[in-house]
Amino acid sequence: MTSIHIISAITASVVLTAIISSAITSRRMRKKVAYMLDALEDKELNFRFNETRLRDRRFNRTLNRLRNIFDKERHEIIEQEKYFGLMLDHVRTGVAVIEQDGRVNYCNNTALALLGIATLGHIRQLRTVSDSLYNAFLTITEAKEERASYYNESGKMTISMTAAAATIGKVQVKVVAFNDISSDIAESEQQSWSKLIRVLTHEIMNTVTPIASLSETLLRFEGVDEEIRSGLDTISQSSRGLIKFVDSYRNLTRVAPPVKKAFDFREVAERVINLTRDHAMMSGAVCTYTERTDSIILYADEGQITQILINLVRNAIQAEARKIEITAEINQSEHIIINVCNDGTPISKESQEEIFVPFFTTKQEGTGIGLSLSRQIMRMHNGTLSLTRSDERGTIFTLVFR
Repeated sequence: MTSIHIISAITASVVLTAIISSAITSRRMRKKVAYMLDALEDKELNFRFNETRLRDRRFNRTLNRLRNIFDKERHEIIEQEKYFGLMLDHVRTGVAVIEQDGRVNYCNNTALALLGIATLGHIRQLRTVSDSLYNAFLTITEAKEERASYYNESGKMTISMTAAAATIGKVQVKVVAFNDISSDIAESEQQSWSKLIRVLTHEIMNTVTPIASLSETLLRFEGVDEEIRSGLDTISQSSRGLIKFVDSYRNLTRVAPPVKKAFDFREVAERVINLTRDHAMMSGAVCTYTERTDSIILYADEGQITQILINLVRNAIQAEARKIEITAEINQSEHIIINVCNDGTPISKESQEEIFVPFFTTKQEGTGIGLSLSRQIMRMHNGTLSLTRSDERGTIFTLVFR
């Protein structure tokens, strides 16, 4: 064999070896790339290619670098999600992300607090709170704003809801944002009633006072016919009674600002029980106090809060209650919750929406200002007073101090 033939054979062998080696290397590389892509697609990053062997060192190092870049980006996204989640948990707006089938993708702490539940995985859980609340979350769209009212441990709540459509990955969701507007509504109602009462009392007093004064002056004249005297006396007494009645409503528009100080609520509860004990015993009722959280310190006007509780206990006695219980606790939101419960005659459904309205009363000799005045005092304490239940199981009035 000539030297040319030998060189040709060696060259062919080298080329063939290179081709085979390249094919094997290329197949091995493709397998590694495919493995890495499958792992990344499954969000699995517990892999690392060997960089010690000389043959694949550079390629493996490149793959490991890509893996590290992906892992770094993933951790940055996780940190951003934590950051945004922390921000959402500290806003005063409830936020819930709801999928089309009703599953809740995300719900911040404010939303849970407003709804009065511990967790929310599906909106059907809201049926346990209120059917109207569930329907509002079910039907809310971008086109309009919804309102829903319901009761939780803080009393009656009214929320304003808005929604926006979004896509997360390939999943269609709606982002529902809602706020508690109970205090805004109550404040608006109170201002309206205060203005109305001021106008009414002013006009009535301006009209009735001269009548009372004139009738009393005429009564002092001698020689007045006895029948006329009797009529003038009736006019005078009726006028004075109306003046006294109207004057009582002025209390609603001039409640003294609370003088707040810290005090142990147990002492106030026990004082209320002592002050109402005789009235309760005459009616066969027993009033007790239960402290569900130790050492509840309230920062409020002690006299005004005592006035509210005495009014609620007396109302319970008048409703023929046999068992009256005052309870106090601190809830998860660090609010002080005081309940006055009784087993007396339930308040009718027709009256439940009206009992806090000035002038409204279910008693023959009532003035209709007790509960209205109590609610106004609570508003001045940045708190609420509401009827949370009244049925065959009992009646509960709830005071919330925020």
